[in-house]
Amino acid sequence: MLAAGLLFACAMLAACNPEQSALHPAGQDAAELANLFWFMTAGGALVWCIIMGSAIYAVLGSKRPRSERFADRFVFIGGVAFPTVGLAGLLIFGLALLPNWAEADTPDLQVQVVAEQFWWRLGYEAADGSQVATANEIHLPVGATAEFVLTSTDVIHSFWIPSLGGKMDAIPGRTNVLRLTPTKPGVYRGVCAEFCGPSHALMAFPVVVHEADAYAEWLETQRQPATAGNGEAFIAAGCGACHVVRGISEAGSVGPDLTHFASRRTIGAGTMLLTPANLADWLVAPSHIKPGSRMPSFATLPDAERQAIVDFLLELK
Repeated sequence: MLAAGLLFACAMLAACNPEQSALHPAGQDAAELANLFWFMTAGGALVWCIIMGSAIYAVLGSKRPRSERFADRFVFIGGVAFPTVGLAGLLIFGLALLPNWAEADTPDLQVQVVAEQFWWRLGYEAADGSQVATANEIHLPVGATAEFVLTSTDVIHSFWIPSLGGKMDAIPGRTNVLRLTPTKPGVYRGVCAEFCGPSHALMAFPVVVHEADAYAEWLETQRQPATAGNGEAFIAAGCGACHVVRGISEAGSVGPDLTHFASRRTIGAGTMLLTPANLADWLVAPSHIKPGSRMPSFATLPDAERQAIVDFLLELK
């Protein structure tokens, strides 16, 4: 029994990854949600202790007969007054966390998020009103309120960054808005929290929270066209029919924008770390690595041509 308990405890602790944990808040909303969790946990523990104490007293306590008046008071206090006061307190604490967006300040930045099976299309609104397109990796400045404008092209998805705040559904034909304010620089993990198909569990995204200057530098870099060298193999293989690489291939719109692909941390919306070996494997068998992926396999390409595509993509900083 002791060994089983230790194993369970280790498993629970292993699951508490601070990169994707609502109990390791790195955002204003996440901190409020964590406070609510601990408040309700303490309230639940108090109720449990009272119930167990009453049960122990009933079994082991004095066997003296009690008056009817004592029974009435016990029922009123334990069955009416205590639940009413306790639940009212929890309700008030929870309602206080609801945002009042009618009085909210204008957000510091806006990010357009379009959920697709099984990746995230992103657009950052620049100071001049233009859109900076990217995919599958979110960057935010610390201390700034970001407004995420969410929708979907196919099925219902759910956008969630546990360390920064609550979740919001992305629904086809509808636009939802979520505001989050990160408070700690770092790298966190966002996920799709609504089952959306065979690769639902592989629809994640890194979230990088920068200091203000580093974020401005990142955004300015993303605005620039690609600076990679020879993209002939990329174009010849037909990759440009689905993917935009600004300055090299502008026609594709089916798949993620790859203009600065090599600056990202992962391949396939958080499926694998971005390494040369993983990228080569992805080109050979994308639907095996990520079931339901619409990207075709390039296994039939000669090794030299496939390696040229890998080399080209890894230059897209």
